[in-house]
Amino acid sequence: MNAKPNLALKTSADKAPTERVASLVEPTLPITHELARFAANTAHDAIPAAVRTRALHHMLDAAGIAVATTRYDHAHRVLTAMRGLGDGDGTVPLFGFPGRLAPRDAAIVNGYLCHGLDFDDTHVAGIVHPTSSVLPAVLSTAAHVGASGEAMVTAFVIGIEAAARLGMVAKGGFHQVGFHPTGMIGVFGCALAAGRLMGLNEEQLAMAQGISLSMAAGSLEFVEDGAWNKRLHPGWAAQAGMTAAALAREGFVGATRPYDGRFGLFNSYLGTHKAQADYTLATAGLGTTWELLQVAIKPYPACHFTHACIDTALMLRAQGAVPERIRSIEVQVPEGVFKTVCVPEAKKLNPANSYDAQFSVQWLTACAFVNGRFGLAELKDDRIGDPAVMALTQKVRFADFPDSPFPKAYSGGVTVTLDDGRVLSHREPINRGAADRPLANEEIVAKFRANAATAFNGDVVARMEAAMLGLDSTERGAERLVAFSP
Repeated sequence: MNAKPNLALKTSADKAPTERVASLVEPTLPITHELARFAANTAHDAIPAAVRTRALHHMLDAAGIAVATTRYDHAHRVLTAMRGLGDGDGTVPLFGFPGRLAPRDAAIVNGYLCHGLDFDDTHVAGIVHPTSSVLPAVLSTAAHVGASGEAMVTAFVIGIEAAARLGMVAKGGFHQVGFHPTGMIGVFGCALAAGRLMGLNEEQLAMAQGISLSMAAGSLEFVEDGAWNKRLHPGWAAQAGMTAAALAREGFVGATRPYDGRFGLFNSYLGTHKAQADYTLATAGLGTTWELLQVAIKPYPACHFTHACIDTALMLRAQGAVPERIRSIEVQVPEGVFKTVCVPEAKKLNPANSYDAQFSVQWLTACAFVNGRFGLAELKDDRIGDPAVMALTQKVRFADFPDSPFPKAYSGGVTVTLDDGRVLSHREPINRGAADRPLANEEIVAKFRANAATAFNGDVVARMEAAMLGLDSTERGAERLVAFSP
């Protein structure tokens, strides 16, 4: 008896490589198709002018942070490492550093710089820092292909929209199982942004997402010892996304169900929280509701989960809660952020370095009370162990903010008991900088100027500002950003 031939296998094998890729794309979950369609077909003018303007300000904010980061030793070590792996100069400019690097090396360095001070923007519901990965991917890819500034802005918005929505699917679950969403999610937004600039079609953009699945990475273990790993996550996502897009352009076959497959992103990385994933959030309102407008600009260089407590501490201090009169402090934050900024309590009460301090709501609250402000100056190595701040930190305990809208906002409250028995208390359900309490574009410009001024004089800072805010009107966008190199 003759065996029946496997017609499906024979047909697939007989197809040309590009046809085989197309046939593999067809069974993919609609999320992958819809994001690919959005990335391939969204015209610059289809993005509302207010969104494009805000995008330029997010890019400006990240660039200013990057320039400020160049003053730190850890940034120079990253630059030296990447230069050591290269073979001569590359083609992509760096924010605040002289010279150029090859596209992927530049993406790693620029991503590191944008995220190096934990001062970069956050999509609140997605709990992801989108600009610090998407901007370096866009800059490197644009330099590689010679894209216009307008094309860069379009690709940037596409990448932000994808990363934000994919982050929302997890509903805060990544943090609960020890993953950093910026690394896990950023690669997909970067792949779509880079793919758009490379001219990939819908099928190739879908495949780029499938390839990106094997490149998603980012552990939260850095919170245990103040390690520098987290700073690498955006740049790593940027270069990985570019790599995925380049492979897809050449017909490389990736996974067809990168998001909801049996071993897809959310099933593999959310652990016991995978049941809470809401896949509809990945594409809800895509192209009509702009998540970029929900991305919060940070007013403080610390984990965004702590900002409402810092603001509240400053407010209560102005009402008379000065350090020498404080008997005890209780900070209230959503239970979902305890693992990141509250525990282990012994470590949070005694931060050993600036990174420890940036992820300790106890230390940050005490610092605000003692100094009456909080900025980069308070994070200098010789300031972390300030006896007055450390003494007050020991008086801080944490509790749940029970009715918080987290992860839609990062709530925070502070209750202070004074030496005369009086109790002062205030709660901020919605953190400043979030969509319902956004920083104005003028405030973002002021933040950029302050950050950039830590490294360059006023004339250079003004040139940088003009270069970024005028990006969408220049023919070769990446070349315009040479203004950010000394």
